[in-house]
Amino acid sequence: MSVDPLNSLPVVPDAVLPADVRNGTTQDKQAYTAALGFERQLLTQLTQAMVGTTQDDSDSSSSSDDSDAGFGSSDAVTQAYNQMLPDQLADGLIAAGGTGLAENLYRALRQEQS
Repeated sequence: MSVDPLNSLPVVPDAVLPADVRNGTTQDKQAYTAALGFERQLLTQLTQAMVGTTQDDSDSSSSSDDSDAGFGSSDAVTQAYNQMLPDQLADGLIAAGGTGLAENLYRALRQEQS
């Protein structure tokens, strides 16, 4: 059984789930899903900040470089790419099992319940 919480997270293969989540109760899976959701949100914000550092502060209309003449959509393409990049990076990390933050959060949640 793969984790696909609320269709907002990518499918996470069973092999990358912690064993106690794989073999756990529905409540265990819900707690881990919540932890993955938090990790994904954090990763998305971090990657948005990362993409933000690549933005050119100069005004593109003042550029005298003719190297991209005829490619007027390059700014739109770059902007679309930069908007999709954070979500795609976060989804890729989560689908591969995340960074370990979700597992640590899950274990903390389980200790709180005990």
